[in-house]
Amino acid sequence: MALSLSPRQTSFRQKIDEFARDVVSQAAAELDRTARCPRDMIDRFADQGLLGACIPTEYGGAGEDYVAYVAGLEAISRAWASAGAILSVHNSLVCEPILRFGDEAQKTKFLPVLSREKALGCYAFTEPAAGSDAGSIQTRAIADRDSFVLDGQKLFVINAAQARIAIVYALTDPSRGRDGLSTFIVETTSPGISIGTSDDKLGLLAAESASLSFQDCRIPKENLLGGLNRGFEIARAVVESARIDVAAQAVGIAQACLDESVTHAKARQQFGRPIAEFEAIQWMLADMATDIDAARLLMYRAASRRMRNPLDGGGDLTIQAAMAKLFASEAANRAAYNAVQIFGGRGYLKNFPVERYFRDARAMTLYEETSEIERLVIERELEKHV
Repeated sequence: MALSLSPRQTSFRQKIDEFARDVVSQAAAELDRTARCPRDMIDRFADQGLLGACIPTEYGGAGEDYVAYVAGLEAISRAWASAGAILSVHNSLVCEPILRFGDEAQKTKFLPVLSREKALGCYAFTEPAAGSDAGSIQTRAIADRDSFVLDGQKLFVINAAQARIAIVYALTDPSRGRDGLSTFIVETTSPGISIGTSDDKLGLLAAESASLSFQDCRIPKENLLGGLNRGFEIARAVVESARIDVAAQAVGIAQACLDESVTHAKARQQFGRPIAEFEAIQWMLADMATDIDAARLLMYRAASRRMRNPLDGGGDLTIQAAMAKLFASEAANRAAYNAVQIFGGRGYLKNFPVERYFRDARAMTLYEETSEIERLVIERELEKHV
């Protein structure tokens, strides 16, 4: 199996890597302290083709393939994990469902807004009583003449504070449980939407998340995405990309941990020699490097499979995406733990970057499905082939 990047993919990855190193990494520590991603930084992401990376050029996007995007996402996350989370939600959870399930009118109206016009998108799925369990969603959408009226509340909505477009899941047929869900493209300026205060999180501080509340929020019927009662199908389709995206973010964090650890271990002197010469440190670095290589290969395998057959979900794509997300997210946490350990007391201080990596890595095993859910997904896919 060939997992090398094409010249175009390599070019995009190198461009984003340079941007991440020269621009994003220079601002990351300060923006993390202020827990915000300013508008000018989002504009710069757009200028690099990172808003709507996989949207075709006729809709205002960069026209890159999914593997190139994932490679760029890893590079951004290596510099600043919050940026990786912001871009992942925008691209894979907002742009992708519109591109895959939207009609021509929806693509023409909304995709240029999310790419050329540099507007952010957000994804509203989780609720107070519903996370991985889509059957517990309570937000309702009731048809009323030429509109649907939304009522309910969503939690942990990344980009909510700045987004112009939201992908919202709501019940249109409560008698069918999760099979009665529908998906809506919602403009956040619509009357009846209120945005809560930003969540006070452990990590990914600048990937602002907040609640979204809907009260008698009237949405045009033409904003129904993919057809009535297809919400669960759409959510299952886009989660494959979301898993791979998180794997890319996790690989970026883990690589940043290794980079900082090697540099510190070579410079830090104890007992008259660099700590890089101590066997205990060498083993940590070797384990980190091996984990990262394995995680990156799993990530690229899943991304390559996703790119070859973007409309053919399930089967090997499901298990490959789940494995990539599971292994990479846990590898990032191991790398962050070892990085703090190698830095010693300095690793516990906020003015050293490994402290931020440690906090950011913790989210990787939690959002876009927990490690426990990924293990269930993998096991159930294995059962189908026994």
